[in-house]
Amino acid sequence: MLLIWASCMHLKILKLYCDVVRQHSFSGAAEENGLTQSAASQRVQQLEERLGLPLIDRSKRPWVVTAEGEAFYRGACSIVDQYLQLEDRVRSLREEVAGRVKLVSIYSAGLSHINRHIGDFLTRYPQANVQVQYQHPGQVYELVEQESVELGIVSYPKSSRTIESIPWREEAMAVVCAPQHEFSGREYLRPDQLNATKWVSFDRGSKIRSEIKKHLAKHDAKVETVMEFDNIETIKRALEINAGISILPLPTVAREVEFGSLVTVPLVDDDGQTALHRPLGIIHRRGHALSPTAERFVMELMDLPLAEAPAARSERLLHGNVAGMGI
Repeated sequence: MLLIWASCMHLKILKLYCDVVRQHSFSGAAEENGLTQSAASQRVQQLEERLGLPLIDRSKRPWVVTAEGEAFYRGACSIVDQYLQLEDRVRSLREEVAGRVKLVSIYSAGLSHINRHIGDFLTRYPQANVQVQYQHPGQVYELVEQESVELGIVSYPKSSRTIESIPWREEAMAVVCAPQHEFSGREYLRPDQLNATKWVSFDRGSKIRSEIKKHLAKHDAKVETVMEFDNIETIKRALEINAGISILPLPTVAREVEFGSLVTVPLVDDDGQTALHRPLGIIHRRGHALSPTAERFVMELMDLPLAEAPAARSERLLHGNVAGMGI
């Protein structure tokens, strides 16, 4: 019994060390592990004493991980991840979804979709634990690549050498403006009718901005950018004071439309179809097997049949081979 207790304690210290390095923060890792910052620092020091070498160089500001610390970090994370996955798989033998899922999402998808899905998932599986944070798109990819989180939610998802993306859903986009704007009350708008309008835009370099700009250029519509922001929430505040118009995904403005602070006007092409959609996708580390709880969470998000054989589900998730997603 004493040996089991000691092994569990050692695993907790390994996890704590991995969290410290991943977050580059003793305070953040301490909070995640239910410790004080002082206790977290002491446990890492005890680990260094046991190994007889420094893992973290505290003489530098900010502190850095030593070469030995980097090697130990990679090995420790592998051990911790394997143990947590084993724990999840054992629980899943009894069809008990009780593991942990670490998720990071872009702000707009989180506010319009993810919170509701997490609530539904935890209601169905009360023993599960979903930890979610919200970041800008580049940081979502970075955290997934670093394996600091298991899953990411992004718009315009893309795969890479280290990232596998799974198409999830498409959101129709529309012109959004204040109720007093001249476009308010229009039945619909075509891209060419937006020419010379004042525009509240996303920051340069963002994928959504480039896609909107590309579509407008195709219809010879040149807009006057008066403000630029890096998130939808700030764009909406500017629209509410009638600073201009924008094109945004409909789910992201549902609350403002309901309260009457913003209105939407369908943007259609010549054939009368919705002109623009924003695709959302789920990303994970390429080649990294999803834990049973994370796999179940993705299946719930995508509304795929849970009765499907686990091996087949894993194959579809790992390779993004999901039909009928409209992307």
